[in-house]
Amino acid sequence: MGKIRSKNTRPELLLRKALFAHAIRFRLYDKRLPGRPDISIRKYKLAIFIDGEFWHGYDWAIRREQVKSNRGFWLPKIERNMQRDRQINQKLVEAGYTVIRFWQQDVTKNLGACVQEVLSLAAERQEPAQFFPPDIGSLYLRGE
Repeated sequence: MGKIRSKNTRPELLLRKALFAHAIRFRLYDKRLPGRPDISIRKYKLAIFIDGEFWHGYDWAIRREQVKSNRGFWLPKIERNMQRDRQINQKLVEAGYTVIRFWQQDVTKNLGACVQEVLSLAAERQEPAQFFPPDIGSLYLRGE
């Protein structure tokens, strides 16, 4: 159990490097946001979590029966984690953020699709550029 990390896991590093390569700048574990997302992109109001399958209840209806040892501890713990994830999602949505949750296996097996999802959501949430046409009168007054 001591070797299990909560920060800087391999899938997180893979996703971070890929986003950085696409010129997406981000914050790590932002304490100002509920749940301290693994990656937060304030410019686009995106909060990205990379969840471990065991700890966050991936395919829980099936996996629940596979837990054999210390069921009295693990089942309530994982269900609490799942409930806390839902609460954090709700708080972030209320704050105007879009929440993206990836499973670790999705990031490691299909990194391109994960990056594309982040890029498409960032493009949707990007504010249109403000274009101010130059003042026509000032253009003609320069040479005179």
